[in-house]
Amino acid sequence: MLEMHGARGKSHGRLCQMNPFAPCCMIPENGIIPLVIKWLIRKFVDERATGDMHLKRLLCGRLSGTVGILIYAFVGIVKIFVGLATGSVAVMADAVHNLADAGASIATLVGFTLANKKSDAEHPYGHARFEYMTGVVVSGIIIGIGIKMITSSYDKIVNPTMLETDTLSIVLLVITALVPLWFFRFNFTLSGLIGSASLRATGVESRNDVVATLAVLGAILVHHFAGVNIDGYAGLAVSVFIIYSGIKTAIETAGPLLGQSPDPDTVREIADFALKYDGVLGIHDLIVHDYGPGHVFASVHIEVDGHEDIFNTHSIVDDIEKDALSKLSVQLVGHLDPVDTKNPRVRELSETLAAALSQTEGIRGIHDLRIVVGPLKSNVIFDVVTTHDDPDKALLEVERIAQGVLRGIDPSYVAVISCDLEGGGAHRGDEPA
Repeated sequence: MLEMHGARGKSHGRLCQMNPFAPCCMIPENGIIPLVIKWLIRKFVDERATGDMHLKRLLCGRLSGTVGILIYAFVGIVKIFVGLATGSVAVMADAVHNLADAGASIATLVGFTLANKKSDAEHPYGHARFEYMTGVVVSGIIIGIGIKMITSSYDKIVNPTMLETDTLSIVLLVITALVPLWFFRFNFTLSGLIGSASLRATGVESRNDVVATLAVLGAILVHHFAGVNIDGYAGLAVSVFIIYSGIKTAIETAGPLLGQSPDPDTVREIADFALKYDGVLGIHDLIVHDYGPGHVFASVHIEVDGHEDIFNTHSIVDDIEKDALSKLSVQLVGHLDPVDTKNPRVRELSETLAAALSQTEGIRGIHDLRIVVGPLKSNVIFDVVTTHDDPDKALLEVERIAQGVLRGIDPSYVAVISCDLEGGGAHRGDEPA
């Protein structure tokens, strides 16, 4: 259960077309490389997927996979030639790395194709998470290659061999560094268009290729001009860097599969959307389930005046659900939550308890307070929003403070408290920072 009071940051339409990497991959107007990228996207994506975001995702994935296969097959073959010519184990290891990258591009191609499959009886929420799985597969390939390169580099350190250098080999290595650099930019641009962590992982791997090639080239130049053979050490450094980036990318791409918390901007977008409707006093208990890009499901408690006509308030919730699907591409289920707006004691107790708990560590607010009057005691029932750090400890502290406050007001009051974890809630008048 996720709760977030006082969420920070305004929405930027991240649900309909998430764009987390756009600042890194805006295409400038000038330059040959950006023009080639723009032409490929226009020719193979924009002209075929006008207004269809699902098709656009598929075409971007296919384009990245196809271009990646061609690029890495070319780069791998060139590096094998250079490795044989120079006798460099680092170059040969990097060549194997690039040929494996061609395999990763095949995984990207297959992953995006499977992610576009329609839902069926066994997978009613679709297959979009295949895209996340593709990112994990690419990360696994990155890590495996890094481990293999460590072995080869260590052997080269223990048993160094002379390197043969020539101008052609150096020029070819420079070319094989520039090509993945372009592919890095290309994937970050595609990732920015559709908000794809998988394509971003592919872009990161292309960046690693550039670093690896430059390290190998540096080792060859050091040997050529200084006569010092650091080929094995360069390969070892590249291997460690590749493994680190692979682990980091795996963690990032696996997050949605493990059920990570929704992005704060996503939560704020849904909250702002619901609060625009007349009659909505606030929302809480917003739960977001991500079944892959374009397949977002959510449930939320929508607070309304309990003294209003039930048919009118139910109609409001219906409108929010329908509009969320058409405008946010979120399949939202709203739970009607009536608030007693005419009982001054409810408001008084809510404000008093909120003030008393405001400085308590791990507490983010309270909601849903109501009073159930009995012959001997009256239950003051409410939910408290806690952080994820230690909710049980926070709840015990809340119970101690709340019971003391309530007894000071009326000895018959008994606190009955439920705990919600922070992640998705807002009320009219909340200030987005």
